[in-house]
Amino acid sequence: MPGAVVIGAGPGIGRAVASRFAKQGLQTALIARSEATLRSAADVGAELALTADSTDEQALRSALDAVTERFGLPDVVVYNAALVRADALGELSVRAQMDAWAVNVVGAAVAAAHVLPAMAERGSGSFLVTGGMPEPKPEYVSLSLGKAGVRTLITLLDQQFGASGVHVASVTVDGPVAPGTAFDPDVIAEHYWRLHTQPAGQWEREVLFTGGNS
Repeated sequence: MPGAVVIGAGPGIGRAVASRFAKQGLQTALIARSEATLRSAADVGAELALTADSTDEQALRSALDAVTERFGLPDVVVYNAALVRADALGELSVRAQMDAWAVNVVGAAVAAAHVLPAMAERGSGSFLVTGGMPEPKPEYVSLSLGKAGVRTLITLLDQQFGASGVHVASVTVDGPVAPGTAFDPDVIAEHYWRLHTQPAGQWEREVLFTGGNS
């Protein structure tokens, strides 16, 4: 079976998405910033676990190359890395704002640049990104900016690669993720699988998850 890669495979959505794809028989790889995160997701059925910081371009590209060498070009790449924190206007330094942008947006752009041209040449593949903040909030400035950037990135990637058979989309989660709540990660993970398996004529570019089974 083709492979799935989850970048940002920590507890919550990353772990749930990896488990969902692995259960479908896809060879699944996890990429996370720390060994501790990978250990916490060890029981999801992944066949490969690699450490790479999404803000380290060379490390991220090398990890994606390792996945391709092991499984072949992935059928689906999920970018789930994000820096989630409360910060009001003026609270963060320029450096801290740039660090947040690097995780929330630039890492996704690097991953896309590394795998989407080959997917387009093959004529198939999915690139899915975890979105959020459908409405910006002044108490979450860096995250609001980052998620707006993700939405624009999805649009740009779809414009560039969609016609070549690559489905680029986001799952925008409008609430705090926690097991057993209206924002249960296992329920959210179903939307990633649904996007990946949508027929080309029915592709959605964004799913807005507002809780429950929405």
